[in-house]
Amino acid sequence: MRVPTRRRHSPIPRLLLRAGLRGTHLHTMSGAAVGLCVTLWLRAKTVDQDERGNAERRALFVGLWPPTLWLLGDSLERAHGR
Repeated sequence: MRVPTRRRHSPIPRLLLRAGLRGTHLHTMSGAAVGLCVTLWLRAKTVDQDERGNAERRALFVGLWPPTLWLLGDSLERAHGR
């Protein structure tokens, strides 16, 4: 019979917990990043054609942050709960 082993957590959640961050902080930052992405995308429509490509790429780059921040927040909540 196999003995269940304890699951090892990544050092990143422990480091973030030691820094004083909690899951709700990162979930809030995730929502703010969505707002920032939409704002940057809308603002990209107001610049001239030469700069529009850079502005849209910036908005897409910021759009990658919310899922990352949300999952880090979930990891922190799991690490804090144990």
